[in-house]
Amino acid sequence: MQESMNIVTVGHVDHGKSTVIGRLLADADALPDGKLEMVRENCRRNSKPFEYAFLLDALKKEQAQGITIDTARCFFGTEKRQYILIDAPGHIEFLKNMVTGASRAEAALLVIDAARGVEENTRRHGYFLAMLGIRQVAVLVNKMDLVGYSETVFEDIKREYADFLGKIDIKPEIFIPVSGSCGDNIARRSENMPWYQGRTVLEQLDAFHAKPSAENLPLRMPVQGVYKFTGGGDSRRIIAGTVESGFVSAGDEVVLLPSGKKTTVKTLEVFNAPTPERFSAGQAAGFTMERQIFTERGEIVCKAGEKLPQVGVRLRANVFWLGKDPLTRGKTYHLKSGTAKVEMRIETVEKVVNASDLSYLTRQHVEKNEVAECIITLDKPIAFDLAGENDATSRFVIVDNYEIAGGGIITEAMESYDYDTRNIRWSAGGITKEERRKLLGRGMVVWMTGLSGSGKTTIAQEAEKMLIKAGVPAYILDGDKLRKGLNSDLGFSEDDRRENIRRTAEAAKLFADMGAVTIVTLISPFEESRRQAREIIGGAFSEVYVKASVETCASRDPKNLYKKAYAGEIKNFTGIDSPYEIPENPDIVLDTEKWSEIECVELLLGEIAVKAETLYEDE
Repeated sequence: MQESMNIVTVGHVDHGKSTVIGRLLADADALPDGKLEMVRENCRRNSKPFEYAFLLDALKKEQAQGITIDTARCFFGTEKRQYILIDAPGHIEFLKNMVTGASRAEAALLVIDAARGVEENTRRHGYFLAMLGIRQVAVLVNKMDLVGYSETVFEDIKREYADFLGKIDIKPEIFIPVSGSCGDNIARRSENMPWYQGRTVLEQLDAFHAKPSAENLPLRMPVQGVYKFTGGGDSRRIIAGTVESGFVSAGDEVVLLPSGKKTTVKTLEVFNAPTPERFSAGQAAGFTMERQIFTERGEIVCKAGEKLPQVGVRLRANVFWLGKDPLTRGKTYHLKSGTAKVEMRIETVEKVVNASDLSYLTRQHVEKNEVAECIITLDKPIAFDLAGENDATSRFVIVDNYEIAGGGIITEAMESYDYDTRNIRWSAGGITKEERRKLLGRGMVVWMTGLSGSGKTTIAQEAEKMLIKAGVPAYILDGDKLRKGLNSDLGFSEDDRRENIRRTAEAAKLFADMGAVTIVTLISPFEESRRQAREIIGGAFSEVYVKASVETCASRDPKNLYKKAYAGEIKNFTGIDSPYEIPENPDIVLDTEKWSEIECVELLLGEIAVKAETLYEDE
């Protein structure tokens, strides 16, 4: 049997994809008899110039608008193999169709208009190919006749686009200068470009490598339904579905996931046809079981002894969003993979990628036509493979209000699964510091030191409020609260003060590891103790000296502490009968005698922002 291959043609609108395919079919003598003449005559009767694209654009509204709306497919063969050519829309509004067209392709022809060069959707489509795992790409620089068949124009486009593709791990197989309308380098070598000595488009198709047959992959058969017959004493229960990969035969031991139930295939079942020896990839299948088990639509039949898929309720995925409303955290959607349909929510949007320039944003929603890396949680487990392992079971679509609004590829399972107990088994190490930072932010400790009454707590409270409003996790570890709980057994001797600092630093480090901006408001009078706190916390530590004289603090005295200390009612009071060592080299000084509260808050927030940027660069 001759091998076959799916090829998708993509690129920016009006760059000539349909024309290239139409010309290829015509020059390769792959058109039905009379088709070309029929289209030419139709154009003549309607006083329209003939275009090779009209061979594909069969819908009248497509010809009227001059753009391809649906995904057109055509078939032709060479001596080497049979091809399914998929013409995918280039207009930004039809990206859903483009992704649908590309989803099962093994290679791509990406078309660029030589006169217009690399445009937004040229890059966007390249990114989608990378996300869909299509690595065999030939770039066709089309309409070379419009630029005088210039080698310089061709080389400039080649250099620019090869650089972009390299950033998304695609190394194009070839760049071919072509003219779809004139036929240059489509099926025959062009005399207009003697400087190009590479393959024609037709030769490049045969040069692509076919994927290993899906039949050689592990068995994956999503259960479409279970049918029971009762008439005439027939007691068969038949599990039915389509074999996506691998093959299944009578006598095979199978595992159904995510339930983990096992049975053996008893008989293969077909309707009104001879019983085959086995069902292979691409075939509708049905079988009965030796041991009857309850199963339902959405499970995947796998073969015992082969590599099994992942099972889980939490996964990381690359998601492309095409819905009218933004994809948002917390909202309930439905994820469909194979025949499984489960409720899903976006746990976090790790980053939103601009597919045109590969920059990214860190916000928690995804707009139409954007691509994002997300962590998804499901209301119940599903079985799935990871990207690159099995196309059919690593991809999914997202349904919003009964419409397909997006799709994606699963890149990582966020937990493992115990097939024997059928329980989710979370990672023994739990969530890592890096994962917390992705979920919550980059944690740090802002250590505010200064005399009682200097303004530490007032500034910290306002800063905390503003950080939380901005979506930044923040928490204050206040000295008074700590001494009522965690450090309630400590007094105010030098040793107890040092232990107070040590315990607080250890607690603050845990908060920072969690991803929170942790604001510590302690007098912390001794330089040695503050240095110890810096050593415990490490690079995420910022020392803030809240400066005010004893006289100023005593005049404020909101708790009457200075009054009691001067009266001898409080012993070892910092600034009165216990020393305060001014920080030798603080990261920032907030002088509350010179600056207002809001000025100090703004300076503190500025220090936090600079520190966050520094931590980002260090990583």
